[in-house]
Amino acid sequence: MTGTARIPLDPPRGLVVRVAEWWTRRTYGAVLDPVRAKGHHPRLLMTWARNEQSLARWNRLDPTLKALAVMSSAAVIGCSWCMDFGHWESTDRGIDPAKLRDVPRWRESERFTDLERQVMAYAEAVTRTPLEVTDEMVAGLREHLDDAALVELTMMISVENERSRFNSALGLTSQGFVDRCEIPLR
Repeated sequence: MTGTARIPLDPPRGLVVRVAEWWTRRTYGAVLDPVRAKGHHPRLLMTWARNEQSLARWNRLDPTLKALAVMSSAAVIGCSWCMDFGHWESTDRGIDPAKLRDVPRWRESERFTDLERQVMAYAEAVTRTPLEVTDEMVAGLREHLDDAALVELTMMISVENERSRFNSALGLTSQGFVDRCEIPLR
């Protein structure tokens, strides 16, 4: 085990695990700890990988709104792995890193538009147990988003709940992805 992981991150190295490790190393520059954890169940790993590939092609929601929603959900759950990787991946896709850094304190930050604030409040409400979503929240979002974008937003928050809860439950923590994208101070 590495770090604080509650499961060994060295699964049996069958074909599925070796392919997944090769692909994540090639795509992200490192083998992702969630891949290592899921490698203990190759069928689950393959299902998860297909699902993630499909999610990556969804495009009805503005990418910045999607990133802020995902990061807000991860912040509520407290998944440092998801916050780290999400910041790195979103920055790589052109999302403003200053906004991403301010997600945990979005209420105090002046970086966000009214719609971005509504999206982050909604993400937090969907993530809480029990749900705290109100009719007013959804009505406010529908003023800016069509039905497809609202459904995608809600599903992305739900997907991030699954990711963050899985990673947090197994004790997966930051792999240092943010360190790769930050511009060092001079």
